[in-house]
Amino acid sequence: MVENNSPVIGTRENIEVVERINYNGLTLEIIEYTKFLGSRRPSAASTLWFMEQQNIKPRQLVFYIENDSVQVEAGAMSYFKGPLEMVSGVTPGNVVGKKIKGSLTGEGAAKPIYKGSGMLVLEPSFRHFIPFTLEEGDMVIVDKGMFFAASGSVKLEPVMQKNASAGLLGGEGMFQLGIKGPGLVVLESRVPMEEIDIVELNNDLLKVDGNFVLLRTGDIDFTVERSAKTLMGSAASGEGLVNVYRGTGQVWLSPNLKIYDSFGV
Repeated sequence: MVENNSPVIGTRENIEVVERINYNGLTLEIIEYTKFLGSRRPSAASTLWFMEQQNIKPRQLVFYIENDSVQVEAGAMSYFKGPLEMVSGVTPGNVVGKKIKGSLTGEGAAKPIYKGSGMLVLEPSFRHFIPFTLEEGDMVIVDKGMFFAASGSVKLEPVMQKNASAGLLGGEGMFQLGIKGPGLVVLESRVPMEEIDIVELNNDLLKVDGNFVLLRTGDIDFTVERSAKTLMGSAASGEGLVNVYRGTGQVWLSPNLKIYDSFGV
């Protein structure tokens, strides 16, 4: 259990710290609102109750920065305290390149950077935050829209699919977002970590029917291929084309995404 002696909670009574991570000059806290206390509409009571039962709760990221820096998704800042300096990272010399990279990966062109010392609080989200650290030279490739925040040492860059079939038929586009260490990274996910299966590959392959891979490490190759060796075999199996991941590293799967999509959530 994480202690709730956090400055960000202040005098509020409906918040708890669910995770705390220290990395160099950063302390990251993930806070969660345990209950909605402000509703005055009786008609909303049942909706709020069922939301609590299904763990549909707002969560926020809080960074305590000590002579360090944090980069966040554009528009993600809620408020900050202390002498933090915000820089856009966009200059007249790189604005075109930033826009091109953003359009390729589906991410915003500018990732504001907050540097110095102070407390940075990001906007609440009903999605789930997944924090992890990368060592020097480590890289992960993530699904579009998952990046939320990272330490300033992390590099973000578009990664082109190595195979034309992956770009045209894989459902991810020709480019995905590469996140390269060292540093602390936080992803925003539709599903919690408890519903993500981390598959370890050791010079092996993984075939997936659908777009429910959230992340792969940089040493994993991604292609789209027939599910069987022959067209007749693929047709008989009912699968057709599948996404194929080869190499050594990790692939993060969330098969439940198909179920959530069927519910429209």
